[in-house]
Amino acid sequence: MNGAARTLTSYPRVESRGVFRFIKGAIHGEILVPVFLHSLFTAFVVYLDTYVFDTVGLPSTIIPSLSIVVGLMLVFRNQTSYNRFWDGRNGMSTMNTCVRNLVRTISTNSYSATRGPPTPSEREDIERTIRILMAIPYAVKNHLRAEWGAAWALNGILGHDVDERGTAAYNPDYAGLLPAGLQGHEDEGLGLPFQLTFFVDGFIKRGEMRGWFPAPGASQLQAQLNTLLDAYGRMETIKLTPMPVAHLIHQKQVLALFGCVLPFAMVDEMGWWAIPIVSLVIFTLYGIEGIGSQLEDPFGYDRNDIKMDALVGDSKTEIDVVLTEWRDHCKTMDQIWHAKHGERCLDGAQVIKGEEKYMEPDLFLKSKRMALT
Repeated sequence: MNGAARTLTSYPRVESRGVFRFIKGAIHGEILVPVFLHSLFTAFVVYLDTYVFDTVGLPSTIIPSLSIVVGLMLVFRNQTSYNRFWDGRNGMSTMNTCVRNLVRTISTNSYSATRGPPTPSEREDIERTIRILMAIPYAVKNHLRAEWGAAWALNGILGHDVDERGTAAYNPDYAGLLPAGLQGHEDEGLGLPFQLTFFVDGFIKRGEMRGWFPAPGASQLQAQLNTLLDAYGRMETIKLTPMPVAHLIHQKQVLALFGCVLPFAMVDEMGWWAIPIVSLVIFTLYGIEGIGSQLEDPFGYDRNDIKMDALVGDSKTEIDVVLTEWRDHCKTMDQIWHAKHGERCLDGAQVIKGEEKYMEPDLFLKSKRMALT
Protein backbone atom coordinates (compact mmCIF):
# COMPACT_ATOMS: atom_id res chain seq x y z
CA MET A 1 0.00 0.00 0.00
CA ASN A 2 1.49 3.37 -0.93
CA GLY A 3 1.87 6.37 1.37
CA ALA A 4 -1.18 8.20 0.05
CA ALA A 5 -3.39 5.17 0.59
CA ARG A 6 -2.13 4.68 4.11
CA THR A 7 -2.81 8.33 4.91
CA LEU A 8 -6.32 8.15 3.51
CA THR A 9 -7.15 5.01 5.44
CA SER A 10 -5.89 6.56 8.67
CA TYR A 11 -8.87 8.92 8.67
CA PRO A 12 -12.15 7.38 9.82
CA ARG A 13 -15.09 7.45 7.46
CA VAL A 14 -18.14 8.99 9.11
CA GLU A 15 -21.37 8.44 7.24
CA SER A 16 -24.89 8.00 8.56
CA ARG A 17 -23.47 6.13 11.57
CA GLY A 18 -22.08 9.46 12.81
CA VAL A 19 -25.57 10.32 14.09
CA PHE A 20 -25.16 7.68 16.81
CA ARG A 21 -21.54 8.45 17.68
CA PHE A 22 -21.11 10.01 21.12
CA ILE A 23 -17.55 9.17 22.13
CA LYS A 24 -14.85 8.87 19.47
CA GLY A 25 -14.33 12.16 17.67
CA ALA A 26 -17.35 13.79 19.34
CA ILE A 27 -17.36 16.79 21.66
CA HIS A 28 -20.29 15.69 23.84
CA GLY A 29 -18.12 15.16 26.88
CA GLU A 30 -16.91 18.75 26.80
CA ILE A 31 -20.40 20.28 26.59
CA LEU A 32 -22.20 17.91 28.95
CA VAL A 33 -21.81 20.17 32.00
CA PRO A 34 -23.12 23.42 30.44
CA VAL A 35 -26.06 21.56 28.81
CA PHE A 36 -26.97 19.99 32.15
CA LEU A 37 -26.70 23.30 34.03
CA HIS A 38 -28.85 25.16 31.51
CA SER A 39 -31.44 22.36 31.61
CA LEU A 40 -31.50 22.58 35.39
CA PHE A 41 -31.89 26.35 35.22
CA THR A 42 -34.74 25.99 32.71
CA ALA A 43 -36.51 23.55 35.02
CA PHE A 44 -36.18 26.07 37.84
CA VAL A 45 -37.68 28.83 35.65
CA VAL A 46 -40.60 26.59 34.63
CA TYR A 47 -41.19 25.70 38.30
CA LEU A 48 -41.30 29.39 39.26
CA ASP A 49 -43.66 30.19 36.40
CA THR A 50 -45.97 27.27 37.23
CA TYR A 51 -46.09 27.22 41.03
CA VAL A 52 -44.70 30.46 42.44
CA PHE A 53 -45.51 33.46 40.22
CA ASP A 54 -48.27 34.21 37.79
CA THR A 55 -45.65 34.47 35.06
CA VAL A 56 -41.93 35.04 34.74
CA GLY A 57 -42.00 34.95 30.95
CA LEU A 58 -40.44 37.54 28.65
CA PRO A 59 -41.57 38.48 25.14
CA SER A 60 -40.35 35.91 22.62
CA THR A 61 -39.36 38.74 20.27
CA ILE A 62 -36.06 39.18 22.15
CA ILE A 63 -34.80 35.80 20.90
CA PRO A 64 -34.15 36.84 17.26
CA SER A 65 -32.08 39.84 18.37
CA LEU A 66 -29.87 37.74 20.62
CA SER A 67 -29.70 34.93 18.07
CA ILE A 68 -28.10 37.23 15.51
CA VAL A 69 -25.31 38.17 17.92
CA VAL A 70 -24.71 34.57 19.00
CA GLY A 71 -24.73 33.33 15.41
CA LEU A 72 -22.21 35.93 14.24
CA MET A 73 -19.82 35.14 17.08
CA LEU A 74 -20.02 31.38 16.51
CA VAL A 75 -19.52 31.76 12.75
CA PHE A 76 -16.44 33.90 13.32
CA ARG A 77 -15.03 31.46 15.89
CA ASN A 78 -15.60 28.33 13.82
CA GLN A 79 -14.43 29.87 10.56
CA THR A 80 -11.25 31.14 12.20
CA SER A 81 -10.60 27.81 13.91
CA TYR A 82 -11.16 25.79 10.75
CA ASN A 83 -8.87 28.13 8.80
CA ARG A 84 -6.17 27.41 11.38
CA PHE A 85 -6.78 23.66 10.97
CA TRP A 86 -6.75 23.88 7.18
CA ASP A 87 -3.65 26.10 7.08
CA GLY A 88 -1.88 23.67 9.40
CA ARG A 89 -2.77 20.73 7.16
CA ASN A 90 -1.63 22.64 4.07
CA GLY A 91 1.61 23.46 5.89
CA MET A 92 2.23 19.75 6.50
CA SER A 93 1.46 18.98 2.84
CA THR A 94 3.81 21.71 1.62
CA MET A 95 6.59 20.51 3.90
CA ASN A 96 6.24 16.87 2.75
CA THR A 97 6.16 17.98 -0.90
CA CYS A 98 9.39 19.94 -0.45
CA VAL A 99 11.04 16.96 1.25
CA ARG A 100 9.98 14.73 -1.64
CA ASN A 101 11.32 17.18 -4.21
CA LEU A 102 14.65 17.52 -2.41
CA VAL A 103 15.06 13.75 -2.00
CA ARG A 104 14.17 13.11 -5.64
CA THR A 105 16.59 15.72 -6.99
CA ILE A 106 19.44 14.71 -4.69
CA SER A 107 19.10 10.98 -5.40
CA THR A 108 18.93 11.39 -9.20
CA ASN A 109 21.43 14.22 -9.79
CA SER A 110 24.25 13.51 -7.35
CA TYR A 111 26.84 12.30 -9.83
CA SER A 112 29.44 13.87 -12.11
CA ALA A 113 29.30 13.72 -15.89
CA THR A 114 33.12 13.39 -15.98
CA ARG A 115 33.88 11.55 -12.73
CA GLY A 116 31.07 9.05 -12.78
CA PRO A 117 28.94 7.89 -9.83
CA PRO A 118 29.59 9.25 -6.34
CA THR A 119 32.48 7.87 -4.33
CA PRO A 120 31.85 6.02 -1.04
CA SER A 121 32.48 9.19 0.98
CA GLU A 122 30.15 11.16 -1.29
CA ARG A 123 27.47 8.47 -1.00
CA GLU A 124 27.76 8.72 2.77
CA ASP A 125 27.21 12.48 2.49
CA ILE A 126 24.16 11.95 0.24
CA GLU A 127 22.64 9.36 2.55
CA ARG A 128 23.18 11.52 5.62
CA THR A 129 21.38 14.41 3.91
CA ILE A 130 18.45 12.23 2.84
CA ARG A 131 18.14 10.91 6.39
CA ILE A 132 18.13 14.48 7.69
CA LEU A 133 15.31 15.28 5.27
CA MET A 134 13.45 12.27 6.68
CA ALA A 135 14.02 13.64 10.18
CA ILE A 136 12.71 17.15 9.48
CA PRO A 137 8.97 16.20 9.56
CA TYR A 138 9.61 14.44 12.90
CA ALA A 139 11.37 17.53 14.20
CA VAL A 140 8.53 19.80 13.08
CA LYS A 141 5.92 17.53 14.66
CA ASN A 142 7.73 17.38 17.99
CA HIS A 143 8.49 21.10 17.95
CA LEU A 144 4.82 21.96 17.43
CA ARG A 145 3.91 19.64 20.32
CA ALA A 146 6.73 20.93 22.55
CA GLU A 147 8.09 17.38 22.85
CA TRP A 148 11.73 18.20 23.36
CA GLY A 149 12.73 14.73 24.54
CA ALA A 150 11.87 12.81 21.38
CA ALA A 151 15.32 13.24 19.81
CA TRP A 152 17.46 12.57 22.87
CA ALA A 153 17.10 10.18 25.78
CA LEU A 154 15.76 11.97 28.84
CA ASN A 155 15.33 10.41 32.28
CA GLY A 156 15.99 6.95 30.89
CA ILE A 157 12.74 6.82 28.90
CA LEU A 158 13.25 4.85 25.69
CA GLY A 159 11.28 3.39 22.83
CA HIS A 160 8.05 5.41 22.57
CA ASP A 161 6.91 8.76 21.20
CA VAL A 162 4.96 9.48 24.39
CA ASP A 163 5.04 7.72 27.74
CA GLU A 164 2.11 6.83 30.00
CA ARG A 165 2.01 10.32 31.51
CA GLY A 166 1.76 11.98 28.11
CA THR A 167 5.33 13.25 28.37
CA ALA A 168 7.51 13.27 25.26
CA ALA A 169 9.86 10.31 25.30
CA TYR A 170 12.84 9.19 23.29
CA ASN A 171 12.04 7.85 19.82
CA PRO A 172 14.96 5.73 18.52
CA ASP A 173 13.64 5.66 14.93
CA TYR A 174 13.65 9.44 14.83
CA ALA A 175 16.93 9.83 16.71
CA GLY A 176 18.62 7.40 14.31
CA LEU A 177 17.94 9.78 11.42
CA LEU A 178 19.81 12.70 13.00
CA PRO A 179 23.48 13.42 12.20
CA ALA A 180 25.99 11.76 14.48
CA GLY A 181 27.17 14.11 17.21
CA LEU A 182 24.35 16.61 16.68
CA GLN A 183 24.05 19.06 19.56
CA GLY A 184 20.61 20.55 19.95
CA HIS A 185 20.03 24.10 21.14
CA GLU A 186 16.29 23.99 21.78
CA ASP A 187 16.87 25.01 25.39
CA GLU A 188 18.41 28.22 24.02
CA GLY A 189 15.50 28.94 21.69
CA LEU A 190 16.79 27.42 18.42
CA GLY A 191 14.20 25.10 16.88
CA LEU A 192 15.60 21.76 15.73
CA PRO A 193 13.80 21.91 12.32
CA PHE A 194 15.58 25.17 11.53
CA GLN A 195 18.86 23.74 12.77
CA LEU A 196 18.60 20.71 10.48
CA THR A 197 18.15 22.87 7.38
CA PHE A 198 21.74 24.11 7.80
CA PHE A 199 22.99 20.60 7.01
CA VAL A 200 20.84 20.40 3.87
CA ASP A 201 21.96 23.84 2.70
CA GLY A 202 25.58 22.86 3.25
CA PHE A 203 25.10 19.73 1.16
CA ILE A 204 23.59 21.76 -1.70
CA LYS A 205 26.69 23.98 -1.71
CA ARG A 206 29.01 20.96 -1.71
CA GLY A 207 27.01 19.40 -4.54
CA GLU A 208 27.41 22.56 -6.60
CA MET A 209 31.17 22.58 -5.98
CA ARG A 210 31.38 18.89 -7.00
CA GLY A 211 29.65 19.66 -10.27
CA TRP A 212 26.50 17.74 -9.41
CA PHE A 213 24.15 20.72 -9.54
CA PRO A 214 24.54 23.72 -11.87
CA ALA A 215 23.95 27.12 -10.29
CA PRO A 216 20.27 27.28 -11.39
CA GLY A 217 19.69 23.74 -10.07
CA ALA A 218 21.28 24.58 -6.73
CA SER A 219 19.10 27.69 -6.55
CA GLN A 220 16.01 25.55 -7.14
CA LEU A 221 17.05 23.23 -4.32
CA GLN A 222 17.51 26.18 -2.00
CA ALA A 223 14.12 27.52 -3.08
CA GLN A 224 12.55 24.20 -2.04
CA LEU A 225 14.37 24.44 1.28
CA ASN A 226 13.12 28.00 1.75
CA THR A 227 9.55 26.89 0.97
CA LEU A 228 9.90 24.11 3.55
CA LEU A 229 11.02 26.64 6.17
CA ASP A 230 8.14 28.93 5.22
CA ALA A 231 5.63 26.11 5.77
CA TYR A 232 7.25 25.34 9.13
CA GLY A 233 7.04 29.01 10.09
CA ARG A 234 3.34 29.21 9.20
CA MET A 235 2.57 26.14 11.31
CA GLU A 236 4.61 27.62 14.16
CA THR A 237 2.59 30.83 13.87
CA ILE A 238 -0.64 28.86 14.27
CA LYS A 239 0.76 27.12 17.35
CA LEU A 240 2.11 30.26 19.01
CA THR A 241 -0.82 32.58 18.21
CA PRO A 242 -3.91 31.47 20.16
CA MET A 243 -7.33 33.01 19.80
CA PRO A 244 -7.57 36.36 21.62
CA VAL A 245 -8.59 35.83 25.24
CA ALA A 246 -11.05 38.73 25.14
CA HIS A 247 -12.95 37.08 22.29
CA LEU A 248 -13.07 33.70 24.06
CA ILE A 249 -14.31 35.23 27.32
CA HIS A 250 -16.97 37.33 25.63
CA GLN A 251 -18.17 34.41 23.55
CA LYS A 252 -18.61 32.23 26.64
CA GLN A 253 -20.48 35.02 28.38
CA VAL A 254 -22.77 35.65 25.40
CA LEU A 255 -23.59 31.92 25.14
CA ALA A 256 -24.34 31.72 28.86
CA LEU A 257 -26.49 34.87 28.70
CA PHE A 258 -28.45 33.57 25.72
CA GLY A 259 -28.98 30.22 27.44
CA CYS A 260 -30.28 31.97 30.56
CA VAL A 261 -32.66 34.28 28.69
CA LEU A 262 -34.06 31.54 26.44
CA PRO A 263 -36.13 29.78 29.16
CA PHE A 264 -37.91 33.03 30.06
CA ALA A 265 -38.88 33.56 26.41
CA MET A 266 -40.25 30.02 26.02
CA VAL A 267 -41.86 29.21 29.34
CA ASP A 268 -45.25 30.85 28.69
CA GLU A 269 -45.80 29.09 25.36
CA MET A 270 -44.19 25.72 26.05
CA GLY A 271 -44.36 25.12 29.78
CA TRP A 272 -42.39 22.03 30.76
CA TRP A 273 -41.57 21.39 27.10
CA ALA A 274 -39.20 24.33 27.37
CA ILE A 275 -36.68 22.07 29.15
CA PRO A 276 -35.93 19.71 26.21
CA ILE A 277 -36.16 22.56 23.68
CA VAL A 278 -33.68 24.73 25.58
CA SER A 279 -31.42 21.71 26.11
CA LEU A 280 -31.44 21.04 22.36
CA VAL A 281 -30.58 24.64 21.51
CA ILE A 282 -27.81 24.78 24.11
CA PHE A 283 -26.46 21.43 22.92
CA THR A 284 -26.23 22.82 19.38
CA LEU A 285 -24.63 26.15 20.28
CA TYR A 286 -22.11 24.83 22.79
CA GLY A 287 -21.32 21.97 20.40
CA ILE A 288 -20.40 24.44 17.66
CA GLU A 289 -18.28 26.38 20.13
CA GLY A 290 -16.61 23.17 21.32
CA ILE A 291 -15.68 22.17 17.77
CA GLY A 292 -14.01 25.54 17.27
CA SER A 293 -12.11 25.07 20.52
CA GLN A 294 -10.69 21.74 19.32
CA LEU A 295 -9.73 22.94 15.86
CA GLU A 296 -7.87 26.09 16.92
CA ASP A 297 -4.79 24.04 17.94
CA PRO A 298 -4.68 21.26 15.31
CA PHE A 299 -1.29 19.73 16.13
CA GLY A 300 -2.12 17.70 19.23
CA TYR A 301 -3.41 14.19 19.88
CA ASP A 302 -7.18 14.80 19.80
CA ARG A 303 -9.16 12.74 17.33
CA ASN A 304 -10.13 15.90 15.47
CA ASP A 305 -6.54 17.13 15.17
CA ILE A 306 -4.32 16.68 12.11
CA LYS A 307 -3.03 13.11 11.95
CA MET A 308 0.58 14.23 12.42
CA ASP A 309 1.95 10.81 13.33
CA ALA A 310 0.38 9.16 10.27
CA LEU A 311 1.62 11.86 7.90
CA VAL A 312 5.15 11.81 9.28
CA GLY A 313 5.23 8.00 9.28
CA ASP A 314 4.04 7.85 5.67
CA SER A 315 6.70 10.34 4.62
CA LYS A 316 9.43 8.26 6.28
CA THR A 317 8.13 5.05 4.68
CA GLU A 318 8.19 6.62 1.22
CA ILE A 319 11.73 7.94 1.56
CA ASP A 320 12.90 4.65 3.10
CA VAL A 321 11.86 2.91 -0.13
CA VAL A 322 13.67 5.53 -2.23
CA LEU A 323 16.79 5.27 -0.06
CA THR A 324 16.86 1.47 -0.31
CA GLU A 325 16.51 1.64 -4.10
CA TRP A 326 19.22 4.31 -4.29
CA ARG A 327 21.66 2.17 -2.28
CA ASP A 328 21.15 -0.80 -4.61
CA HIS A 329 21.44 1.55 -7.57
CA CYS A 330 24.80 2.86 -6.35
CA LYS A 331 26.16 -0.66 -5.88
CA THR A 332 25.19 -1.57 -9.42
CA MET A 333 26.69 1.61 -10.85
CA ASP A 334 29.96 0.98 -8.98
CA GLN A 335 30.14 -2.50 -10.46
CA ILE A 336 29.48 -1.18 -13.97
CA TRP A 337 32.05 1.57 -13.51
CA HIS A 338 34.67 -0.91 -12.28
CA ALA A 339 34.01 -3.21 -15.24
CA LYS A 340 34.47 -0.38 -17.75
CA HIS A 341 37.06 1.92 -16.13
CA GLY A 342 38.87 -0.13 -13.51
CA GLU A 343 39.62 0.94 -9.95
CA ARG A 344 39.00 4.51 -8.88
CA CYS A 345 41.69 6.83 -7.61
CA LEU A 346 41.79 7.14 -3.85
CA ASP A 347 40.38 10.65 -4.01
CA GLY A 348 37.71 9.61 -6.51
CA ALA A 349 39.08 12.08 -9.08
CA GLN A 350 39.38 9.65 -11.96
CA VAL A 351 38.13 11.46 -15.06
CA ILE A 352 36.57 9.96 -18.15
CA LYS A 353 38.72 10.71 -21.20
CA GLY A 354 37.99 10.13 -24.81
CA GLU A 355 34.47 8.92 -24.10
CA GLU A 356 30.99 10.36 -23.89
CA LYS A 357 29.84 12.01 -20.71
CA TYR A 358 28.79 9.68 -17.92
CA MET A 359 25.03 9.39 -17.49
CA GLU A 360 23.40 7.30 -14.79
CA PRO A 361 20.32 5.23 -15.69
CA ASP A 362 16.99 5.86 -14.05
CA LEU A 363 16.12 4.53 -10.63
CA PHE A 364 13.46 1.81 -10.15
CA LEU A 365 14.37 -0.04 -13.36
CA LYS A 366 15.27 -3.72 -13.39
CA SER A 367 17.12 -3.39 -16.69
CA LYS A 368 20.14 -1.67 -15.17
CA ARG A 369 20.75 -4.71 -12.97
CA MET A 370 21.16 -6.78 -16.12
CA ALA A 371 23.94 -4.53 -17.39
CA LEU A 372 26.63 -6.71 -15.87
CA THR A 373 25.35 -9.94 -17.44
